[in-house]
Amino acid sequence: MVVKVEHLPEFGRFQAVVDGHRCVAAYRLAGNVMQMTHTEVHPALQGRGIAAELVAAALAHARANGLKVVPLCSYVQTYLRRHPQERDLLT
Repeated sequence: MVVKVEHLPEFGRFQAVVDGHRCVAAYRLAGNVMQMTHTEVHPALQGRGIAAELVAAALAHARANGLKVVPLCSYVQTYLRRHPQERDLLT
């Protein structure tokens, strides 16, 4: 499944619309730190890797822009446990 993730910095989120449902990975910036606050995927879409795509896009953005990450969201914490290669982004 290909998920088109878009970054909406004015809303502090990465999002994808899948089957008419908006899925998001929300964040807030504090200086050069991206605080990942919330990830949400509609229940009918869960288990399809959408949250992982959203978080991967957010982390890629952080890396490309020299940001550090604070995973306040439990899903982002789980993602980082599963992807140790991304842990260098942590504050």
